[in-house]
Amino acid sequence: MSVSSPRLVALGIGLALASAACTPLRSHQGYVVDTDLVNSVQPGVDNRQSVLQTLGQPTITSQFEGGDWYYVARDSRNLGFTKPKAQAQITLQISFDQAGNVTTIRRGGIEQVASITPDGKTTPTLGRKRGFFHDLFGNIGSVGAPGAGAGAPGTGGGRGSP
Repeated sequence: MSVSSPRLVALGIGLALASAACTPLRSHQGYVVDTDLVNSVQPGVDNRQSVLQTLGQPTITSQFEGGDWYYVARDSRNLGFTKPKAQAQITLQISFDQAGNVTTIRRGGIEQVASITPDGKTTPTLGRKRGFFHDLFGNIGSVGAPGAGAGAPGTGGGRGSP
């Protein structure tokens, strides 16, 4: 073995690790969709119990009205340390009537994924802009003022109350 042989081995290992870092990472989140099971759920035939037995627990349940159930599956991909991007998404919404019977089944896809861009480190709000010193000293003079709360004289909570 020559002196350059360990260098070639180290170089080969280094290149293999570097090329592995560029391999796309794929991930699946949420419900694992079985097309046959999803197609077996029928409006007017199934109810909450039969959907639960067929599809399992929903990903999300609605708290309003009939209590819709949502089954969400998303496939994402990213390279290295970049932020994952949704490649495919399936959203299955099952609506029930008051008796718990399936009324409608809606399917959605990747078009429902909303892309938002946060606005820096602050949340924009309507109204007046306040600075650091206004937040720090803004309450000076309001403590004990008439109508300021239970600590004000004459309101039953201060020293001047009977």
